[in-house]
Amino acid sequence: MPEPRRLAVLGSPIAHSRSPQLHLAAYRVLGLDWDYGRQEVDDAGLAGFLGGLGPEWRGLSLTMPLKRRVAELVPEVDDVARRTRQGNTILLDGGAPVKAFNTDVHGVVAALEDAGVRAPRRATVLGGGATAESAAVALEHLGAEVVVAVRDVAKVTASGAFGAARIVALGPEADAALAASDAAVSTIPPGAEFAVALPALRPEQTLLDVAYAPWPTPLAAAWEAAGGRVVHGLEMLLHQAVHQVRIFVAGDPGIPLPGEESVIRAMRAAVE
Repeated sequence: MPEPRRLAVLGSPIAHSRSPQLHLAAYRVLGLDWDYGRQEVDDAGLAGFLGGLGPEWRGLSLTMPLKRRVAELVPEVDDVARRTRQGNTILLDGGAPVKAFNTDVHGVVAALEDAGVRAPRRATVLGGGATAESAAVALEHLGAEVVVAVRDVAKVTASGAFGAARIVALGPEADAALAASDAAVSTIPPGAEFAVALPALRPEQTLLDVAYAPWPTPLAAAWEAAGGRVVHGLEMLLHQAVHQVRIFVAGDPGIPLPGEESVIRAMRAAVE
């Protein structure tokens, strides 16, 4: 039996996270006696937390507000993390950070592809934070021309975070972009929702709303009522977690897990 390892998801707030259910289901199928929990860690506490880990620690998942700090604290980052200037996964060796990864981009791509969205021409991302930047990169990877809708256009434009994407304000411009989109991704957190005015949508127009609790979100309900297709945020969470498990098990997100389809079924069942 492989020796036990510790892993956790870090963030603030963190009590809502479903990552422990996903990861523990995967490790059970893989026959690994690994523990995966939640740790409340804010931006100011991340460096200290990393410095206090023992040799039993194998990896960490990061959620907000920690994704932007990774490059400062980990000696190496993968290409996706470098492009998006953020990471959501840290591989540890003997408790020491080795490399950071961004698996959110894969999570968005895989969730949309599973829903049949493979070559969108036009896409809209709602929100201007770290997850929104990963979503924009994912949609560009699928070939879409991307519009990013935010509350503060000047601030987001000045940050240069979204490359060639067109930045518009939430409101009528965003509504028009959504109505014209083959695919949309909302990264608006619960409690920060806003009203949208949607015309009748085509059945193939697809929204991925990364917020997964409470469900449905107001936007997901409005999108479905307008005739479009909705992808639950847990699908993104699932697919990004599969790549995290690959990293923690093999050190490389490109190496499939043994019996990966069985692992994915168990992970999905754990959060349904």
